Amino acid sequence: GGEEVDDFGYRLFPDRNKKPQSFLVRSLFTFHNRCQLMLRMTLETNPYAQLLLEAMKQSGCTVFNDRHFSCENCDGCVSGGFDSATSQIVLCQNNIRHQSHMNRVVTHELIHAFDHCRAHVDWFKNVKHLACSEIRAANLSGDCTLMNEIARFKFGLKGHHQTCVRDRAIRSILAVRKVSKETAEKAVDEVFDACFNDLEPFGRIPHSKADAKRAYRDFQNRDRYNANL
Repeated sequence: GGEEVDDFGYRLFPDRNKKPQSFLVRSLFTFHNRCQLMLRMTLETNPYAQLLLEAMKQSGCTVFNDRHFSCENCDGCVSGGFDSATSQIVLCQNNIRHQSHMNRVVTHELIHAFDHCRAHVDWFKNVKHLACSEIRAANLSGDCTLMNEIARFKFGLKGHHQTCVRDRAIRSILAVRKVSKETAEKAVDEVFDACFNDLEPFGRIPHSKADAKRAYRDFQNRDRYNANL
């Protein structure tokens, strides 16, 4: 049993199997308080997150802060994760130190949650399903914006965004699954075109916060239009 759980990436989130701490104990830890404050700011002000929350609500999967988000200590190599068994987004309070980072992590994991809501994703046994959602998350969350790539000292010309999406999807698979790099690359390559071009619920690749705001407005107008049909 231990090997099976480890294979599904839970080793990266050690607090998942611990008894929940009391509010008093948790309130004493600065990491936890900071995580909660940054999460609230993201959910209230970030257009990427707001669009995804609205889209999930429209799909019958309303997200509640206290129920569906959990600030926890994680392995040093990860910033967050989506636990499909509990429908919870794990935010790594010891690794997320800036609001912009929190914005990206919440958006990335909300895309996984959206995919979980709208499709029968076999997260544990079908690596192609995982690859598809990782491609979408890297493509739509802002992970591969020009500014983020410059901050990573990665520069490119034509096709750089696609290269970034592919590389980050492969890296995410390898972080949470005990599969070979060849297996991860093969899964990503086989579903890349279809999943890269699946832009729901944004309708476009949001390359900036301004793009995300426009996408959010378009989504709200689309809902109003459909409601009047």
